[in-house]
Amino acid sequence: MGLVTDEVRARAEKYTGDELCREKTKVFLKEVNMPNGLLPLKDIEEVGYDRETGIVWLKQKKSITHKFETIGKLVSYGTEVTAVVEVGKIKKLTGVKAKELLIWVTLNELVLEQPTSSGKINFRTPTGLSRTFPVSAFVVPEVEKPTMEKNNSTTEVKEAVAVSDA
Repeated sequence: MGLVTDEVRARAEKYTGDELCREKTKVFLKEVNMPNGLLPLKDIEEVGYDRETGIVWLKQKKSITHKFETIGKLVSYGTEVTAVVEVGKIKKLTGVKAKELLIWVTLNELVLEQPTSSGKINFRTPTGLSRTFPVSAFVVPEVEKPTMEKNNSTTEVKEAVAVSDA
C-alpha cells in the first residue's frame, strides 16, 4: 500500500472487524458526499482514515466481484483498496477494476459531476478513459436499526386485587 506509510497509519483512525468496518466505510463515504454503496466490500479486516491527508485504506480477507445491477456492471475489489478522498472525489484509487466488454480496466478516480444536482458520477482510468453513470446506481438504502425506546412514564395501578391462599 504505497499511500499508507507508517506515518499515515500512526495518525489515522483505524477500525477492525467486518461490521464496524462496513459502518465506518459508509460514514467516510457520506462525509465526502459519495454514494454509500461504492465500496460493497465483504469480510473487511481493517479500515483506516487519515483525515489530515484524506488517505483511506480498506483490507478484506479476499478479493470480491460485485455486480451493480441497475447498470449491469461488474466491479472487482482487491484485498487492499486505497485512495485519497475529498468532497465529491476519490482519487489515486488502487485495488478496483471494472469490466468493460471482455477486459478488466483499472479505475483510479471517481468524481461527482458538477453541479452535483446532475446526479452523475464519473469513473476514470489511468489511460484517460472515463464512463459516467447515475449516482443512484451506487446508493444502498439505509436500514435503520431498531432502537429501544425508554419509557419514562410510570405505570399506574388502576385496581388492587387481594390474593389469598385458599
